[in-house]
Amino acid sequence: MAANQMAIPSATADLATTWAFLEEGVDHIMTRLKDGVSHQKYMSLYTVAYNYCTSSRMHGALDQGHLGGRTGANLMGSDLYNHLIRYFNNHLLTLKEATDPLADEPLLRYYAGEWTRYTTGANFVNRLFTYLNRHWVKREKDEGRRGVYPVYTLSLHQWRTQLFEPIQEKQAKLAKAVLKLIEAQRNGESIDSGLVKQVIDSFVSLGLDETDMNKANFDVYRPHFETPFISDTSTYYANESKTFLAENSVSAYMKKAEERLREEEDRVERYLNSTTRKVLMAKCEEKLIADHREVLIGDFQNLLDFDKDEDLQRMYALLSRIENGLDPLRLKFEEHVKNSGLNAVSKILGEGGVDSLDAKVYVDALLEVHKKNAETVQRSFRGENGFVASLDRACKEFVNKNGATGTSTSKSPELLAKHADALLRKNNKLAEESDLEEALNQVMVIFKYIEDKDVFQTFYSTKLSKRLIHGVSASEEAEASMISKLKEACGFEYTNKLQRMFTDMSLSKDLTQQFKERQDTAPDPDDINFSVMVLGTNFWPLNPPTHNFNIPEDLNKTYNRFQLYYQSKHSGRKLTWLWNYSKNELRTNYLNQKYILLTSTYQTAVLVQYNHSETLSLEELITATGLPNEILVQILGLLVKAKILLNDEPDQYDLNNSFKSKKIRVSLNQPIKSEVKAETAEVLKNVDEDRKYVIQATIVRIMKARKTMKNQPLIAEVTAQLSTRFTPKIPDIKKAIEHLLEKEYIERAEGEKDTFNYLA
Repeated sequence: MAANQMAIPSATADLATTWAFLEEGVDHIMTRLKDGVSHQKYMSLYTVAYNYCTSSRMHGALDQGHLGGRTGANLMGSDLYNHLIRYFNNHLLTLKEATDPLADEPLLRYYAGEWTRYTTGANFVNRLFTYLNRHWVKREKDEGRRGVYPVYTLSLHQWRTQLFEPIQEKQAKLAKAVLKLIEAQRNGESIDSGLVKQVIDSFVSLGLDETDMNKANFDVYRPHFETPFISDTSTYYANESKTFLAENSVSAYMKKAEERLREEEDRVERYLNSTTRKVLMAKCEEKLIADHREVLIGDFQNLLDFDKDEDLQRMYALLSRIENGLDPLRLKFEEHVKNSGLNAVSKILGEGGVDSLDAKVYVDALLEVHKKNAETVQRSFRGENGFVASLDRACKEFVNKNGATGTSTSKSPELLAKHADALLRKNNKLAEESDLEEALNQVMVIFKYIEDKDVFQTFYSTKLSKRLIHGVSASEEAEASMISKLKEACGFEYTNKLQRMFTDMSLSKDLTQQFKERQDTAPDPDDINFSVMVLGTNFWPLNPPTHNFNIPEDLNKTYNRFQLYYQSKHSGRKLTWLWNYSKNELRTNYLNQKYILLTSTYQTAVLVQYNHSETLSLEELITATGLPNEILVQILGLLVKAKILLNDEPDQYDLNNSFKSKKIRVSLNQPIKSEVKAETAEVLKNVDEDRKYVIQATIVRIMKARKTMKNQPLIAEVTAQLSTRFTPKIPDIKKAIEHLLEKEYIERAEGEKDTFNYLA
């Protein structure tokens, strides 16, 4: 009887009649769905299944084959369920027989086509038996029965046991067929990715979780596909990478590896389950990168030497994918930067050595190394923190210890301070303020790496004092900007004295103006144009001369008047005159052309003696000025060199009546060598003295907070707190402890030699 002519069983029809009607409809849906099923037919099938399941009467003989032995409504559900199992088994047996002669891609095409047809039909069948699923299957599962599934899940279970597993038992030919296509694609062949995805998706769908049917389960996908796939991947890339490296450069290999990794990422997106990504990429990284780590790292120095940025980027990207892959690169990069810095300094030292080393050339050499390698870190290593730290360690090493510094840690801060001084002077060669600001930023780049920041501070304050005294600062804005940068880097205390120097300069302007106004009230014909700077001893790194000096008569009257004026305003203060930093302007009256000579006060003291005589001996000048022989000789040497004086006979100096100069204002005020050398020595001496007090103050501060500390932790804490300014030497810390014990700031704990107590 044709399907469309079969009569619909009544609600009381027996099992045989009912199943005959249902089986014909199920088979049509499973095998001929493309021919279509009318809505009326579909609803008839649904109604018959519903009527049978809701019938309370017994129908037909008891079926003990599958889920027999139940009574009443339970048996109604089990009867239909068992018939569905038999139908799926018979249907799948036919499919299995069709797969026996098939292999490789033909097998996959047949399998994928039948899978699509089968699962589509099973979905419709599942809806026919909705009542069976909702009531009988649910109740069976609630009662703890295993192996009972909703109809669609049952269809998958039967596909797995009756078709999938038998095919796989024959040398896993289904999975092997998939793996063959994937290997062909890796070899450059074009494959049907959609077909591969269909088959692999079926592996995932066949995984069933008895406890939760909606939960993804990979108990088919992993053993049948993922495990052999990862194994094949491992073998494939182990062989390919070994062969490729033997025949090509490291640079070419990295491009190949990068390309392969992209392909595998794409493979996951195209047809693999996303859960495979992690294990697949880990295996690819192992075979393509980790197994050849030493070869890649071995070429790293070559890439750095020849600035191969693209290859450096590629190597970083590859090695960052494996555990500890970047550690060797960081170490090599650090050594490379350090050596680059040392070599750069060696090149600029030349034949003249350290004594003739120009501060700008030195700082520029350090900056060039830093800039180049900082760009490499940003461009090639993506600014990764580990490489930034390597760069910083290397720069700190070569900035503080190189061919120019020798064993001294004070040379670099000294040269950096000199360079900053040159930038902040009026005669710097920077055209725009923005250029100066950038140059100061570059000073701070090197300052960051200076270990002995207190040495820089002392040299800087000395240079700043000279700029302020002589009025040669490029601008107040630039000075303020630099101090702001130092304050930001090291804190308020570091720049406190520098800022007080500017306060003194401002107060001195007011004081000079007030003194002039006082002079104007009682003018004196011997008054001279006079300005003064009153500088606080605690803030200015300036020392008065240690030798005698006779104040010239021309200056003495004004000197005395100001002394009296200042004492009247500040009776408790004492003025110490820094003649070695004072300067004057002298007007010539003995030449046809009148000149203005810009002189130091010592030079003035010499030249005004020629108002009384045109020829003077060395002895006469020593007596008149009170200056010691070694200093006076150098001063006279500068005046002779400038041709103001003539030295035609030993120890005799004549006024040059034929002096000529292209400039009306002639600068004679040049530092003498002994002063320059003494300045450096004095700065370092002051640093050592300051450090003693800083160490002592730090110990007292720590002990006040802790009350009791052992020797080693105390030394470690002092070192840690002072490391931002300088690295204290352990013997210096021990001396400071002994000094504080003597002064009774601290005491040794009773019975414990290495423990100290704070004394309030």
